[in-house]
Amino acid sequence: QVQLVESGGGLVQAGGSLRLSCVASGSIASFYMMGWYRQAPGKQRELVATITFGGSADYADSVRGRFTISRYGAKNTVSLQMNSLKPEDTAVYFCTAKYEAREPDYWGQGTQVTISS
Repeated sequence: QVQLVESGGGLVQAGGSLRLSCVASGSIASFYMMGWYRQAPGKQRELVATITFGGSADYADSVRGRFTISRYGAKNTVSLQMNSLKPEDTAVYFCTAKYEAREPDYWGQGTQVTISS
C-alpha cells in the first residue's frame, strides 16, 4: 500500500513563498509521474504541476514561472516551490502519483495553503 504524505502548507502574505513536500512510502515502484493538484472552495480541482520519472516538468498556465516542481530522493519525493504567491493560489494542495499516463493512482491527504492579501 503506497502512502503519500504532504507537508509545508501554511499561511503567508501575497508575494511570499512556500515549499510543499511529498514523500511516497510503502510498496514503492518507479512512478511514471508525480504531481500536485489543488482545489479551492467552490471550485473544481485543478492540475498544478507534474514531473515524470525522467525529470520532465509541466505547469498550469496560472502558475508557470512562479512555481517549480522537483523530484529527488530516489525519485519518490516531490517538492513544489511556490514563489510570488497570490490570494488566488489559496487552496488545498494534493500530492499525486501514477504508474502510467492516466488519472493518478494515489493521492495524499492534502495540505492547506492560504495566501492573505
